[in-house]
Amino acid sequence: MNKVNKFVGQPVLSQILSCIPAKIIADAAKKHQSNKYYKRIPVRVHLISLLYGVFSYCNGLRELCEGMLACEGKLTHLGLDKAPPKSTLSDANNRRSYMVMETIYYQLLQRYHSFISDTRLKGLSIKNLKIIDSTTISLFTDILRGVGRNPMDGSRKKGGIKVHAMMDAFSGVTEFVRMTAAKVHDKQFLYKLKLPSDSFVVFDKAYNLYAQYAKWTKQSVWFCYQNEGKCGLSCH
Repeated sequence: MNKVNKFVGQPVLSQILSCIPAKIIADAAKKHQSNKYYKRIPVRVHLISLLYGVFSYCNGLRELCEGMLACEGKLTHLGLDKAPPKSTLSDANNRRSYMVMETIYYQLLQRYHSFISDTRLKGLSIKNLKIIDSTTISLFTDILRGVGRNPMDGSRKKGGIKVHAMMDAFSGVTEFVRMTAAKVHDKQFLYKLKLPSDSFVVFDKAYNLYAQYAKWTKQSVWFCYQNEGKCGLSCH
């Protein structure tokens, strides 16, 4: 029996990739010279592989690469001739600057921002409302050494990576992300933000940084944080 190499219709991931213009990927790769030393896996193939892993809920590179290999005959829908080897993808993840993916993300956000629904907060007078929070991806210190805190309950010490993010409340889209060691305090993230006047920022008391509050007040950037142990908000 002949293998069927083409689907009827377009797979979901293929439809998503069709919304990413090739020029955006090419311009980002050129800006950061990201294809100069990684010709075995161009930025486009790297991006497609990572997106496959995200939408397939893969828990690691082995699962990602084996999954792509299993459907290798149908990868033409994604514009790939074959699945990238695990070692090649691992090297690209380790050595290629994240900035090329960041550039692609921001270009897509700029391109499609006006199409993103904002009906969830319809009628709200605040037009530039941002939400800030963080989450920690825990790893035992045997894997990632030198980070994390000593638990009070005597349990095994953990390290990890902390992901700090700022989301637009109307669109639900993350507009700014930074990753740090797990031990870095949340408030350090505020130094990285560049907000226009009349922005309104909501966060919890972990972002207690009075020096930044003073700067925001002078810049007409308003902020609101949850009182510890209470349901109410303190706004400034």
